[in-house]
Amino acid sequence: MHVILRGTDRAAVFFHDEDWHFLLSCLAQAAERERVAVHAYVLMTNHIHLLMTATEDDGVSRVMKRVGQRYVQNVNRSYRRTGGLFEGRFRSSLIEADGYLLACCRYIELNPVRAGMVSGPDEYPWSSYRANALGEADAVVTPHALYQELARSREARLSAYRGLFAEALSEGLLARLRACTNGGFVLGSAKCERQIAAMVGRRTWKGSPGRPRNDADVDGRQQPLPLASGDHG
Repeated sequence: MHVILRGTDRAAVFFHDEDWHFLLSCLAQAAERERVAVHAYVLMTNHIHLLMTATEDDGVSRVMKRVGQRYVQNVNRSYRRTGGLFEGRFRSSLIEADGYLLACCRYIELNPVRAGMVSGPDEYPWSSYRANALGEADAVVTPHALYQELARSREARLSAYRGLFAEALSEGLLARLRACTNGGFVLGSAKCERQIAAMVGRRTWKGSPGRPRNDADVDGRQQPLPLASGDHG
């Protein structure tokens, strides 16, 4: 599941280095407690991206609740403020792992680059890129099976992951990632969309009710079609 949590009115949610460290600590503890694996993350100035796999249906929701409550309480206490910090409920999209998980990792970890904050993802300290691409220790990150399958050895796997960033994400993929997460839709193949729709009893793709589109294959994976443009993040 790809999750975005934004600050109210897109205002800043981090103010000093201690804040970034505290949120990551909250996330690591909540994920372990709720048995949720975090595969990728980035902490931006006014929002957070997470890519997670839960063992229970409400695992992600429980993680987000724990993290939000602890973090806001700490910020309010530290800066003598009151009230909320994040906008209502987090936004999320169910990701079909085989076709989109690694692309979603790249999307998340390239956020600071798209925002013009750094020239490369390795320069940004508040993301999972250093763990996934450089092998740095990170208490938050749990590698997904598809990441492990990139190569047999650790060094080859890190190199293969870095190699994924040599090619830019298409505008169509960026648009679909944003649209699916903001709209709560499934990011996957037409078959996956139909399966999830049958399970939840509602349409899980953007557009008019009916049969979801057939995706064309590109790069050996299901290529999403552009649905709507969005801002960075």
